[in-house]
Amino acid sequence: MDHPSRPIDRLLALMARLRHPEQGCPWDREQNWASIAPYTIEEAYEVADAIARDDVAALKEELGDLLFQVVFHARIAEESGRFDFDAVATAIADKMVRRHPHLFAADGTPPPGWEEIKQAERAAAGGNGVLDGIARALPPLTRAVKLQRRAARVGFDWDDPRAILAKLEEEAGEVVAELDTGADPDRVEDEVGDLLFVCVNLARKLAIDPDRALARANEKFERRFRHIEAALRAEGRDPAAASLDEMEALWQAAKRLEPKAGGAGGG
Repeated sequence: MDHPSRPIDRLLALMARLRHPEQGCPWDREQNWASIAPYTIEEAYEVADAIARDDVAALKEELGDLLFQVVFHARIAEESGRFDFDAVATAIADKMVRRHPHLFAADGTPPPGWEEIKQAERAAAGGNGVLDGIARALPPLTRAVKLQRRAARVGFDWDDPRAILAKLEEEAGEVVAELDTGADPDRVEDEVGDLLFVCVNLARKLAIDPDRALARANEKFERRFRHIEAALRAEGRDPAAASLDEMEALWQAAKRLEPKAGGAGGG
């Protein structure tokens, strides 16, 4: 195949070849938006992981993988005559100009605020509700924060984080009530979901990113549990052969090695 001078043109030509109905790759030809959507999400997470690890070489590679996903989606659309990659690039460039009138407006009129601009865009797309435009495919914690922030803009919010703590106790009590009345799985799941939603609200009210807070808790749990494993391994044992009390004692020992304290399975 020819090699266009611009790397993006080369990538677009490569994707066209992969999707060629006769000479293309069988796997690539079979894909559609829905089938590659999980890969798109995965690549975005891998970009974030490279950033978190401060791995510049990996970041370059992962950004390329993510760009490939964008090109893939655009090619599928182009084949059905809906839009192409140029239309995608034009749309985002137009949006950035529209959302930065203080930089690009030529008439000197005072620019509207960021949220006013986004609200106008949602209205133009047929969505006038406060919660319109929040993607359902977002990770649940992220979507919960966005829902709560939108509602807070119109005054549907707690004034004091302590009020949220009271609500948290109420929701925990409702989980206990469901367990006491037979533990119907659907109802327990519903109540646990309410409990998690309130936890997210507490984090938001305290200006804490719940994803980051949970990630730190995950790392702490992993670090302490690995201490348990190592201590038992030094005795020629493994966790399955130890009692809960023994593992709790080792957990507490691991906790004492760190600046902050916590309980079994928790902080």
